[in-house]
Amino acid sequence: MINNGKLIFLGTGSSDGIPRVSCLTDPNSNCKVCNDAQNPDSKNRRRNTSVAIKSIDKNGQSRNIIIDAGKTFWESAIKFFPKNEIREISDLVITHAHADAIGGIDYLRDWTNFVQNTVKINLRDQDLESIKKVYFYLFENGKVKTKGPIPKIQFNIIDEKSFKIGDLNITPIPVFHGNQYISFGYKFGRIAYISDVSEIPKSSENMLEDLDILIIDALRPEPAYFSHFTYNQALEAIRKFKPKKSFFTDIMCAVDHDETNYDLSKLLDTEGIDIQLAYDGMTIDFNYWFFLYSLYVFSSGG
Repeated sequence: MINNGKLIFLGTGSSDGIPRVSCLTDPNSNCKVCNDAQNPDSKNRRRNTSVAIKSIDKNGQSRNIIIDAGKTFWESAIKFFPKNEIREISDLVITHAHADAIGGIDYLRDWTNFVQNTVKINLRDQDLESIKKVYFYLFENGKVKTKGPIPKIQFNIIDEKSFKIGDLNITPIPVFHGNQYISFGYKFGRIAYISDVSEIPKSSENMLEDLDILIIDALRPEPAYFSHFTYNQALEAIRKFKPKKSFFTDIMCAVDHDETNYDLSKLLDTEGIDIQLAYDGMTIDFNYWFFLYSLYVFSSGG
């Protein structure tokens, strides 16, 4: 377990974000979640899935690691960076090359023009090829441009092997995100983050054992969707891997935060399963969690 730092949910919504314009402009719609989400501080307001990991290396150097920068990244940064004292971005880690994970990369120009010289993006080679097509103006003759009013980016190609950012060891978790499309989840310490998943292959299951925290895609209760877990599918994974604590993310407007959290809380009494619906701005304090876990181990004799 990481026992120095915290994780901040920058976004917990599906690709459209919540509220959805289609709900707000439909005269026949009575979507109470989208209506409530017009309040900027509502827990039903959901930006594209993303987290920030604040950690401190053994030498005292602090790091701000961001997983995914989607279409709503700018809104997330404005809302949550100042209050969490995030100025520099140490690294950006990409799960896959869909718009809700890479659609905010151009916003990095604000950092590389005024805060830091460059931002390093860790991603697979195939995701870099997709970025070259979307952000063609960042490249010239196949090489990254370093001049002009554009984001100054360093690309670090990763594969399924573990890699380090400072003292933090990060292990990719390959999962299916639709028909034969592979997205990466990530494991750091005894925390796993899987934001986009429709199936967990057998080869990745061992990485989900003995977790303290599992953050997992749970789009909606029903019906099934080809590229995301439903609640029941996410719940099946939680029952199988038995993490101590779980959080649902990547959530549609079919899900009201308070009502769903109330329903999920009943599972603690009936099955001993501790699940919460994550919300934008929610923070997991690693020091506090480590303290609670230490008490649990001590009291249980583990």
